[in-house]
Amino acid sequence: MQRIYDCAVDTDLLTGMRLANIALQRDELVVLPTDTVYGLAANAFSHKGVQALLAAKGRTAQSPPPVLISNINQLDALTEFVPEIARKLAATFWPGALTMILKAQPSLQWDLGETKGTVALRMPDHKIALALLEETGPLAVSSANLTGEPAATTCQQAEGYLGASVAVYLDSGPSPKGEASTILDLTSITETFVDGKIVAEGKIRIVRLGALKKAKLKTVVGNLFEADN
Repeated sequence: MQRIYDCAVDTDLLTGMRLANIALQRDELVVLPTDTVYGLAANAFSHKGVQALLAAKGRTAQSPPPVLISNINQLDALTEFVPEIARKLAATFWPGALTMILKAQPSLQWDLGETKGTVALRMPDHKIALALLEETGPLAVSSANLTGEPAATTCQQAEGYLGASVAVYLDSGPSPKGEASTILDLTSITETFVDGKIVAEGKIRIVRLGALKKAKLKTVVGNLFEADN
């Protein structure tokens, strides 16, 4: 059975997207292209799917996967609190190579691992990833590689790492950026009103510096980065 679908071919794209959607509903895994690197995806609300994702990569629940979303409005649905600075970052850099860690909505019925009440969210800048996310809703997505190996920037590289543990591979050629997203932790940010204006308190921590560079982020973040960042 063919598992790799060439998204440059219309018939392959249609078939691959349909089968990817079905696979994710069945708690199976899908490899999809993003603007940064190829991602290994599972239904974010499927415990079995997330466990399969972690097992395929050789990870434990101590390394919970980020969640990809298709639009900015899902920020509020998936988080308990969205500081104004997070909204500005999303408005500026989404879709794109920015992942933001925020406090998760406690009522959500999901188990991504040992998140300590947080969720890492990103809206990718890739039409195929966004189209799939529109169909499926939020997906738990980690880089399509084995833990300790370089992130896959081609579908063939991902298939070499993950093989039959993945039900469907969506091939969209080499990753545009070829570098993982930048991850910011905004969970220490709080807000107060001073003279009718929102004032942010706390600091933003750079967890991983990736395709989105600090100089660009500073145009929005200003002096909110931790001193050692």
